[in-house]
Amino acid sequence: MSVLFTFPGQGAQRPGMLHTLPQTPEVLHTLQQAGSILGVDPLLLDTAAALTSTYAVQLCLLIAGVAMARVLIASNAAPDMVAGLSIGAYPAAVIAGALDYADAVRLVQRRGRLMENAYPQGYGMAAINGLDRYQLAAIIATVHSTATPVYLANLNGPRQIVVSGAEDAMQNVMTTALASGATQVVRLAVNVPSHCELFDASALEMQDAFSTITVTRPVRSYLSASATRALFAPQLIATDLANNMATQVHWSETVRLAWERGARLAVEMPSGTVLTNLTAPLFAEGLAIASDNNRLDTLLALISREQNR
Repeated sequence: MSVLFTFPGQGAQRPGMLHTLPQTPEVLHTLQQAGSILGVDPLLLDTAAALTSTYAVQLCLLIAGVAMARVLIASNAAPDMVAGLSIGAYPAAVIAGALDYADAVRLVQRRGRLMENAYPQGYGMAAINGLDRYQLAAIIATVHSTATPVYLANLNGPRQIVVSGAEDAMQNVMTTALASGATQVVRLAVNVPSHCELFDASALEMQDAFSTITVTRPVRSYLSASATRALFAPQLIATDLANNMATQVHWSETVRLAWERGARLAVEMPSGTVLTNLTAPLFAEGLAIASDNNRLDTLLALISREQNR
């Protein structure tokens, strides 16, 4: 059977997330590489104050994801496939072998700045549980306007959906959703309206950025949470990464794809357990775990067991 590494998106960040990584040569090297490109110590990016910035959040998620995956790979615990949610697609592409880490740091640096500058305030994302996409689409249709845009963004499960847009519109959708039977609504720690057409222009700028770097054929399967299929052609992966800020996330379908391709162990890279909680129902006959909640030796043992089945 196979091992899947998952890489979370914005909202999963937490203060100190880089400081609590294992103190191994792989982590130190990953931090040093990023620091030499950024011109600043990456450990300054994971404070509570710094993480109010989309720019810092995206870089931290890239660095943490690559660092932890490198630790596991160095101990012969490599994945067979990878999948990332939103910004998580970038560390996933690095670990798949499709994107050079140094290039990823530069691209994410640009991506974070573009997104933060495009919507510095008044926008974000909210999770709504208990309604399906059609019920939410009907609510959104009554709220959405040019002045107060709101969209379906992440389809994380049949009744676990994230909306994206202007703050007032999101609050209206959340209030109406609760009145319509939603079991929970949560304003996420995301300050930009990801995964909708509001970022179409920024995605075009990212396409230009990708034209200056080389994406290669992956050595591990790269599962796109936008296209919900495995991508192998370098140009398709580059387009997927450049456009993913403006396209819907189909996480549950991507996890199902991983299961169908033989994955029976899903290991979430730092930070948090968001993807583990979303993945677990579809891995009911396998195992979904988070690296943040498990000792390194436990992770290595579980991956080794799966690889040797």
